[in-house]
Amino acid sequence: MAEPKWRPSVRAPRLWATTATLIWLPVFVAQVVWAVVDGRWTTWPHVLVFALTAVVAVVDIVVVPRWRYRVHRWEISDDAVYTRTGWFNQERRIAPITRVQTVDTERGPLDRFFGLATVTVTTASSAGAVKITALDLDVADRTVEHLTEIAARNAGDAT
Repeated sequence: MAEPKWRPSVRAPRLWATTATLIWLPVFVAQVVWAVVDGRWTTWPHVLVFALTAVVAVVDIVVVPRWRYRVHRWEISDDAVYTRTGWFNQERRIAPITRVQTVDTERGPLDRFFGLATVTVTTASSAGAVKITALDLDVADRTVEHLTEIAARNAGDAT
């Protein structure tokens, strides 16, 4: 079987970079507080911890979103929903249409800011729902509509 062919939105890397930035910001604030409370900004523990944190944060904010964008793919056929996700650990999921139980759209605050949405396809699988992340809102809406039409044509027991 071929790999899924569609990518998330071109705005997905910006969403992922913003999310990573918001995660790393409290870490840097904590390090500044630590240095102020300790009173020794330039001692080796502060410099070393700050430098290591900066390197890891830059990789997480700059490299990982681009890498994720190259990996993430999704596709819907008349038979199944296909996804490939991850950056370090990559996962490929195939959910048969006959197993689809619900199709949901989710939009958090950052998703709304970037005009994106996540489509969640819940199945009877013990592995959990299949998520198609960082789609343009209109693409997400069309995807939900399309999945609903296909699922209605392929009525199975969804178990």
